[in-house]
Amino acid sequence: MRHFVSAAIGATLALGVPAFAQDAGGDEAAGMTSPVVVELYTSQGCASCPPADELLAELAAHEEVIPLALHVDYWDYIGWQDSFARPEFTERQKSYARAVKSRMVYTPQMIVGGVDRVEGTAPDAVVKLIGKHLAEPQPVRLTVERVGDLIVIRAVAEPPLSAPVDVQIVRYEPSAEVAIERGENAGKTVTYHNIVTEWATLAQWPGVAPLEISAPAPGAQPVVVILQEPGPAEVLAAARVE
Repeated sequence: MRHFVSAAIGATLALGVPAFAQDAGGDEAAGMTSPVVVELYTSQGCASCPPADELLAELAAHEEVIPLALHVDYWDYIGWQDSFARPEFTERQKSYARAVKSRMVYTPQMIVGGVDRVEGTAPDAVVKLIGKHLAEPQPVRLTVERVGDLIVIRAVAEPPLSAPVDVQIVRYEPSAEVAIERGENAGKTVTYHNIVTEWATLAQWPGVAPLEISAPAPGAQPVVVILQEPGPAEVLAAARVE
């Protein structure tokens, strides 16, 4: 899978997708394509999840993508409590299901750009969706700067947005190894990547006047800022600082 994903992403970017770049501080360069947010809903207790976890690890090697692993808690009853799971991540996944009038949630599941859903592990489908989102016009220019223990968020919408968007901050742990002792994956040792530890909404931005706000972000964990239509729905812009 590793070689396939790297080659597929490289081919996708070569087919006319606008260039992506970040400056030395991690800010998105003006006029460039915003990276694509890929959310993986996964669990240490799910036997079908390790291939999807591996796919997310491969996506993490590409700066055009911001892959984020949200561990859900509804597999814990099988006999292994996921050490990264949080009920709010389960609720976020359920909110995505409700947004499309579905009663079902799946693990593993990847949501690309806030709107496209892929159940199971399907690298080809995920890479194609990433390419689709990279090729779309970006309505918002977003930059994020770290200043001491704060991050400064700036955004401009051209033209102005027709409805407000949620300004969200995400913190994640780049990697951690877990020896799983019980449940469906008993006996496996898995290295997880981009493990979300916090996902919070800071504010709503009307998208008319430029945005500039600050938020506390102490510690060494990377910070991601996501501008997303409520629902949750489409991600309009995302930026990351290490």
